Amino acid sequence: MEQHRFKVSEDDAGERFDRCFAKRLPDISRSRIKTLIKEGHARYNGETLDEPNRRVKPGDSMEITIPAPEPAVPRPEHIPLDIVFEDDQLLVINKPVGMVVHPAAGNWRGTLVNALIAHCGESLSGIGGVRRPGIVHRLDKLTSGLMVVAKTDLAHRSLSRAFADHGRTGKLERRYHALAWGAPERPRGTIRTNIGRKSEQRQKMAVVSDGGKEAITHYRVLKSFGGRDEIAARGSDALASLVECRLETGRTHQIRVHMAHIGHPLIGDPVYGSGFKSKMEILSEEARHAVLQLNRQALHASILGFFHPVSKESLLFESEMPADMKDIVDCFDVSQNLT
Repeated sequence: MEQHRFKVSEDDAGERFDRCFAKRLPDISRSRIKTLIKEGHARYNGETLDEPNRRVKPGDSMEITIPAPEPAVPRPEHIPLDIVFEDDQLLVINKPVGMVVHPAAGNWRGTLVNALIAHCGESLSGIGGVRRPGIVHRLDKLTSGLMVVAKTDLAHRSLSRAFADHGRTGKLERRYHALAWGAPERPRGTIRTNIGRKSEQRQKMAVVSDGGKEAITHYRVLKSFGGRDEIAARGSDALASLVECRLETGRTHQIRVHMAHIGHPLIGDPVYGSGFKSKMEILSEEARHAVLQLNRQALHASILGFFHPVSKESLLFESEMPADMKDIVDCFDVSQNLT
């Protein structure tokens, strides 16, 4: 690990934060410096600054830490896996909340891939790349639920085709349970937009009018929950709802972005649902406690179906809603007026 400290000179007045570092560290690319800043490795006047385009002032101090190189190949780690199904071609797991799928900057250990390498050994498919062996699709770190992993190259190619085609010409079924603030006016519907990276916040996705990729989510409201004194809890009158979402495409953060787009972000979503914290004030004490204990977006991959790559058998797996989401539903059932 290396640390570099500098003072902003008069010549640097008004310069971008990342450019200042790039001029002083010619052996490190500006894109690498930009990434380090966004990951929180840089400080400005003693405070962490993750905005590469911030303009600097003469006399101010700037500091950056260059982490030690990480191993190029993930190491096996004996991490327990909740295996739902396994044969010589694939395995289906129930991914817990908090587990990252594959190694990346800031998450080199403790990932699903580390666990898979230890569990599968040399049988794991390498077609997904050195850092993503066996990985066909992903779930966010804070999303729980079902995932399929390929153990052979044949299985990886077959499953990857199915996911790329989104099940349009073959069997692929992906359904999620989500807890959302409020409830859509229509009990079922389809959200069809383009999703791309937000121009000013590249790590955040958004519905975009230009560019992006087509994203299609079909939703169905399973339950609606009313406020303390409400008798009816339909549409805009609902405090919250349990929604089933079926994916027709698989974009980054798709369900989270789509539900926020129609005005019903997921409960606990730290990125797309922070504007709904005021809803907490009208929850019962028990429900408020359950939501605060969630510490993640209320999203669970509950159903996964596909054709087996070798036997062609139709496989369908279901995963129960995890305890943290079920606790919220139970509190709403008891303390809110349910319709």
